[in-house]
Amino acid sequence: MMTQTLWRKISQNIERQIEEKELSPGDKLPTEYELSRQFMVNRHTVRRALSYLQDKGFIESTQGRGTYVRRPARPMTLNRRPRFAEAVISQGRIPSVRVLRLDIRSSEPHVAAELGLAPGAPIVFLERLRIVDDEPTGLSLHHFSAERFPTFPEMYRARGTITQTLIDSGVPDYTRRRTSISSRLSMPAEAELLHVPRHIPLLIQRYLNVDGLGRPLEYGESRGTGEVTVEFPPSPTD
Repeated sequence: MMTQTLWRKISQNIERQIEEKELSPGDKLPTEYELSRQFMVNRHTVRRALSYLQDKGFIESTQGRGTYVRRPARPMTLNRRPRFAEAVISQGRIPSVRVLRLDIRSSEPHVAAELGLAPGAPIVFLERLRIVDDEPTGLSLHHFSAERFPTFPEMYRARGTITQTLIDSGVPDYTRRRTSISSRLSMPAEAELLHVPRHIPLLIQRYLNVDGLGRPLEYGESRGTGEVTVEFPPSPTD
């Protein structure tokens, strides 16, 4: 009974630190040895507490790297009309973004090809940090034709959202034509911005949005630690 009380005391202490944001997603926990010294228990008791917290999804352990606070799972749903702010608000959470870069530059060959532009044609480039409930959740890179939207940078700075900027630029609606998904380990700058250790893989989504006439509108890339939910419409036999 005493051993059970001890490991629960340890798990409750760490859980409280996570819930009160004394420990943030990506923070590394002390080693088993350090925790055993802190709580004056044996390492078996510490392992039991950490195992319990891992089962509850609070932490994750990697062999040779240590134990880290896990970022809460926030599934993203793929659909034809992706709208970051609307999706987050519908889940009862608070979205925000921070602009990292916004400029006009020469397009890279693969971006030009996706947008149907000549290689090196000028594009609007927008990089943002997506934030949910004050926690960074992803990076997004957006590319638009600068010839089609020459005042996009100024309009975006005034309006603050891509959707409203496009509406005021004569594009009332847009949809997702294609999304490809892959993963890789984060780069140092990405890990720092997203507050995650470098061994945590990032989910990479590359996508093409089109306007109401089916013309290429935006080529983008999203990098984050979330999960993706794919929903299929019911079949006639369901």
